[in-house]
Amino acid sequence: MIEGVKIKHLKVIPDERGRLMEMLRADDDIFKKFGQVYLTAAYPGVVKGWHYHKKQWDHFVCVRGMMKVVLYDSRDDSPTKGEVNEFFLGEHNPILVQIPPFVYHGFKCVSDHEALIINTPSEPYRYDDPDEFRAPAHDPKIPYDWNRKDR
Repeated sequence: MIEGVKIKHLKVIPDERGRLMEMLRADDDIFKKFGQVYLTAAYPGVVKGWHYHKKQWDHFVCVRGMMKVVLYDSRDDSPTKGEVNEFFLGEHNPILVQIPPFVYHGFKCVSDHEALIINTPSEPYRYDDPDEFRAPAHDPKIPYDWNRKDR
């Protein structure tokens, strides 16, 4: 696993009324601090990536559909420089992925309907000076192919 990346397995508590799933708590070992909470969506087959942050930690939970979340470590001082991690998040795998600063990340909707990610980043979005650094989804400098892998 890429240095600094952590996974939290989420507990779903169902009853006759529906279900409850806690995502991130202030008393979790992985909690950094609260910046904001937002929802992002992707339609089937759509790739959103790549980008990284210099200060912000992201905490992704897919609450509808399934997303393939991919991370790439380009940090020169990292023991996992050059590593790629692939996670499948969503209805069939309720996990939270914590993404540290300077790690490229992106995602692709792999369900047959829109997928929704809730992100709880450590920092609020700064409209006047965004902490967001982008690369094209199919950037040849990042060793990842977004195509489906039939094994």
